[in-house]
Amino acid sequence: MAWRLWQLTGGNRSKCPDARDCLQKLVVPTMAKASDKVDFRLSFIGTKTNNDDGVLCKHGQTECLGNILMLCAAAEYPDPKLYLGFSNCLINDYQEIPNKSLIEDCALEHGLDFDTLNHCMSKDTGAYGMGLLRDSVQHSSDVGVTTSCTVRLNEKIRCVYDDGEWKDCDDGSKPADLIRDIDRLYDEAQGWTY
Repeated sequence: MAWRLWQLTGGNRSKCPDARDCLQKLVVPTMAKASDKVDFRLSFIGTKTNNDDGVLCKHGQTECLGNILMLCAAAEYPDPKLYLGFSNCLINDYQEIPNKSLIEDCALEHGLDFDTLNHCMSKDTGAYGMGLLRDSVQHSSDVGVTTSCTVRLNEKIRCVYDDGEWKDCDDGSKPADLIRDIDRLYDEAQGWTY
């Protein structure tokens, strides 16, 4: 197993077309080639509520459920190729989240067990899944991510996809550009120079 050092974070919303496009155009293709060199963390944007330790999601409660579902997939199946494939499948039909047949189909397609995901979401009467979402939203807030989709690499914003446009992508917005940066950081960490 390769040594993992650099964290790649994607700040998203499960029912956001920008998040869908960013995941499909940049994150998934990059992770297909570089998942052994980075620790990937899917992180969500929302607003924590003070009165009940809950979270408000921009696109409503069904988006919160979709976010929790993707976080449960990551918690139960930590290989990013598994949970990102599942998340990509869900977000491809984001209007249907949290339709049970969509979840079952995506779980089957990517080798995840629907009952395991369901148990994660309902564990402790839903408190466990809500805790995952609260922690994720707090992480996004802590690192200053407010736009879906924001991709961070090595503690810095690498690229943003907002309103159908790439922004703040000084080093390029294609998977090859992000892979190049990951490879460079990885090689530097290994002490390799060219």
